Amino acid sequence: MPFPRLSPARELRRATAVVLAVAAFGAIAEGAGDRHVLEQAPIDTAAEERLLALVPERISERDVREVLARAPAPRIITLDGSVPVVTMAPFAEFLVAMGYPDERIRDPNGGALSYSSSIDARRLAGAMAWYYEREGMMPVLIGHSQGGMVAIRVLYELAGEFGDSIPVWNPISGAAETRTTIVDPRTGASRPVVGLEVPYVAALATGKLPRILLGQWTMLPRLHSIPDTAEEFTGFSFEWDPIAGNFGSAEPYRATGSARVRNVILPPKASHLALPLARELALDPAARDWINRYAPGPGTPSPPSGALADLPNLLHAADIWYSVKKHWCLEAQRLVRGARKSAAPLQ
Repeated sequence: MPFPRLSPARELRRATAVVLAVAAFGAIAEGAGDRHVLEQAPIDTAAEERLLALVPERISERDVREVLARAPAPRIITLDGSVPVVTMAPFAEFLVAMGYPDERIRDPNGGALSYSSSIDARRLAGAMAWYYEREGMMPVLIGHSQGGMVAIRVLYELAGEFGDSIPVWNPISGAAETRTTIVDPRTGASRPVVGLEVPYVAALATGKLPRILLGQWTMLPRLHSIPDTAEEFTGFSFEWDPIAGNFGSAEPYRATGSARVRNVILPPKASHLALPLARELALDPAARDWINRYAPGPGTPSPPSGALADLPNLLHAADIWYSVKKHWCLEAQRLVRGARKSAAPLQ
């Protein structure tokens, strides 16, 4: 049964309530019949103050455990490669083991920790708008190989490159809704799905050669150009990666406009197919400590040595966890500030 359509007034009240409640965690809960609602648990003023005092670029393990764990978290959508011999589920398990809320990664319709890269990017863009409207936070995307291409395709869908409008997609009912606009939870105004921005996107070992082999021609000229619908994008590549089509060099990602784009070259000892296998890093005390202290650019911890130097997936795991923590903090702070600015009673 399709998700019941609310009147514009009720949609506005619901969207406003999401922001004002400032969820500790947004969970899909079953209501009467087939209707699903998002339950939000408020956090207290003291917890809000601790959250607002955090510096997003310097989040410690203690900050995650004592502050962010009590704050709202953006949904993370992890996308598998084209031949998921290894899915992105182990990487999702790494994020959970590092402290990210499990329910913010799982597909609420079935509970999977990762999504197939055969997913329709247009539908995924519509589903992200649905989540944003109800949770007050835009999801982030992390894709491996072809999953990275899908993540970039979503950015182009949101940029209006493949159509002037995108239907809102209900991920619970698995069907499109009869609208192409949402009530923006930050403003309370109606707005189109096209034009929404994704706070953070990561693409792991995503290359052009598979796009040629799979006939994905529309993405060939766009694959390494990141549109403004990404606030921040990190591309991870190998200089030598025959699967991706890199033979001694990796084509860098570039912003077409205002997106903040970073390129990270992965160490040769890492493997294209094994990049998602990061869960054990969170369980190794020395690796976990290095990951928690990692920050890109100036101030980066010393390169791993000894046994850590032999861990092939350490760099990208640390870099993604750094960005996930950063945007978790930024988005939660944005919700709190928005709620305080509104200063309206919760109906």
